[in-house]
Amino acid sequence: MGVLSEVVDYKTLLVRHENEICYLQINRPDANNTINNLLIEEFTRALDFCEESAKVVVLQGLPEVFCFGADFGSMSKAFDSGQDLETDQSPEPLYDLWLRLASSSFITIAHVRGKANAGGIGFVAACDLVLAEDTAIFSLSELLFGLMPACVLPFLIRRMGYSKANYLTLMTQPIDALQAKEWGLVDACESNSTNLLRKHLLRLGRLNKNAISRYKTYMNQLDDSLTLNKTKALTANREVFSDSENLAKISRYINTGRFPWED
Repeated sequence: MGVLSEVVDYKTLLVRHENEICYLQINRPDANNTINNLLIEEFTRALDFCEESAKVVVLQGLPEVFCFGADFGSMSKAFDSGQDLETDQSPEPLYDLWLRLASSSFITIAHVRGKANAGGIGFVAACDLVLAEDTAIFSLSELLFGLMPACVLPFLIRRMGYSKANYLTLMTQPIDALQAKEWGLVDACESNSTNLLRKHLLRLGRLNKNAISRYKTYMNQLDDSLTLNKTKALTANREVFSDSENLAKISRYINTGRFPWED
C-alpha cells in the first residue's frame, strides 16, 4: 500500500501516513510541546482516520522535547482572567485520548527523544510500545505545584507497577532512558532511536490488522483497570486543578519564574 492521504490543516500536529503506518508528531515548538485543548481535539481527529487506515501509529515529539505536559501558560492566562478552568479544560478528553491509544485497533508506539514530563508521560504510558533515544529524560513534576498526575497514574501503574510509579511521582526527579527501561516504562533504547524505530516497524509490518485488533481487545479484557479507574482519576484531577492556591502557584511561576518553594 502506498502513501495514504488525509487533507486536514493541523495546527498542533505533523501527520504523515505511509504503508499502513501513521506518524503523529506533536508540533508546538513555541509552547514547549505542551498539551492544550486544540492538541487533544486534533490528535483525536487523527486517530479517527487511523482506525481504518493504519496498523501502527507512531507518536513522536520534537528532538529536544517529546511533550512537557499541560500548557501552564494557557492555564495561567485563564486563571488571571477569571475563567472557569474546570469547564474550559476538562480532563476527560485527554484521559479518553490516552485510553484510545491503549485500546484501539492499531499498535501504538511512543518514540521518545528529549524531555517527557507530566502529561507527556501519559502519552508514553498509554502506548503499546515505548522506544527512546538514550538521552531521553522522563519526569513527573506535578507535586511540586501541589498537583498530582491523577490521570497519568492508571496508565503508568499498568505499565511499570505501583511502587515505581509512586516513587517517580513522589520524588519529582527526572530519570534517564536507561533507568526508565530498567523500571519498565521504556521497552528499548539506543543512541540512534530512529533506526531502532525502523527495525521495530519492519517486524510489526508483518502483522495483520484484524489480528492486532483482536489481540488488543483481548488484552484490554484481561486488564480493564484503565476504564475502572477513570472516574477516580477525573475526580482527583478536578480536585487539584480547582484549588485556587495551586492555580496561583502556577500563575506566579509563569509570570515570575519563581517555583512554589521559593518564598
